[in-house]
Amino acid sequence: MSKKLKISLSVFFVFIFVLGFLMGAQGKKTYATGADSKEIYEYLKTFSDVIDLVKKNYVDDVKDKEIVYAAIKGILESLDPHSSFLTPDMYKDMQSETKGEFGGIGIEITIKDGFPTVIAPIEDTPAYKAGIKTGDHILKIDGKPARNMSLMDVVKLIRGSKGKPVILNIMRNGFTAPRDYNVVRDVIVVKSVKYRMLEDNYGYVRIAQFQEKTTKDLDNAIKALEKANKDKPLKGIVLDLRNNPGGLLEQAVDVSDKFLPDGLIVYIEGKKKDDSKVKFYANKKNDYMGPLVILVNDGSASASEIVAGALQDYKRAILVGTKTFGKGSVQTIFPLGDGSAVRLTTAKYFTPKGRSIQAEGITPDIIVDNNVTKAKEKVVPIKEKDLERHIESEKNSTKPEENEGSSKKATSEDDFQLSMGLQILKGWDALRGK
Repeated sequence: MSKKLKISLSVFFVFIFVLGFLMGAQGKKTYATGADSKEIYEYLKTFSDVIDLVKKNYVDDVKDKEIVYAAIKGILESLDPHSSFLTPDMYKDMQSETKGEFGGIGIEITIKDGFPTVIAPIEDTPAYKAGIKTGDHILKIDGKPARNMSLMDVVKLIRGSKGKPVILNIMRNGFTAPRDYNVVRDVIVVKSVKYRMLEDNYGYVRIAQFQEKTTKDLDNAIKALEKANKDKPLKGIVLDLRNNPGGLLEQAVDVSDKFLPDGLIVYIEGKKKDDSKVKFYANKKNDYMGPLVILVNDGSASASEIVAGALQDYKRAILVGTKTFGKGSVQTIFPLGDGSAVRLTTAKYFTPKGRSIQAEGITPDIIVDNNVTKAKEKVVPIKEKDLERHIESEKNSTKPEENEGSSKKATSEDDFQLSMGLQILKGWDALRGK
């Protein structure tokens, strides 16, 4: 077979692949005729011409798989910060994450101003212990400039074998110059739920991430707290969702269900609002119906905001802390035949009262800063609305009641937000009425 024929066949197969991909994305529009259909084929012809030029003229040989993967990657990453293409290895890693165990250093990242930026370090992971903080800009990874890298490429560089260090060059608000952080990779096992008694009658539950077993772990935590309270009902629980980057939607729904008697928890709305609205309701489990305070901050995102938004709408809990991240979009994973997958933003979620969290976040009932760092190193929070190509928020017809309270700053290294939450529980009857 001649070289020219091989090139022509390669271009043809790539063309057919991309055509099928785009037509599949069009759904019912696949069979449509007219200007829209004609425009698609015109652009695909341009795409085919580019591939032909690359195959014929690029200085090195390029594999067809690399061209197709790069094209799909470019399509998805041009949409919004959360849509992406997952190679087979990346897809396997992502599946491991939802089970609570994966390799790496333990940070949730996004892209802001062209740089990888930390949404939140996961508690008790190498990154957390090394001092990586919310809002940190990663300038270099092992000496390699990270500016304008795709999110998936950044993840690929940061992950690695257990015991091998990765050097992150970090710029933080308050730094006069970037600093290197040497973080030793490990197998990250995230304990989804932690708990303890704050004092007699009052319990504390922390959810670090929403994983497959989060609801079951939450059940066990509440039972253990009641047992530690000499089998007497708790007078209050502080639910800590700070720096929780999210996770599985169904787990957020189930966790919310633990604290609600009934009613709508969240609904999601896709491209065709009339056809794709999906609603999730409480199942009247009534697991814990006592006083509840929820702690949130700028690192509380996605599934955390579903829980906080639902319980705030029903006035089931008092929210304390700072405004949340504002990720109100839903990503769906579409597995592909070769083991890769497409992670695509397919919908937005709304609280029971119809509030869209996208690029807005949730404002706590009582705003309290937690000054756990020195003023000169105060973290500037990263929000969804700061990200390039973020999806705009829906204009809410119903706005939540906001109580600015007394925005206070702690004068010590104590957890002031948690202290405030406990005091609210103690004064619950006075605040909410018997």
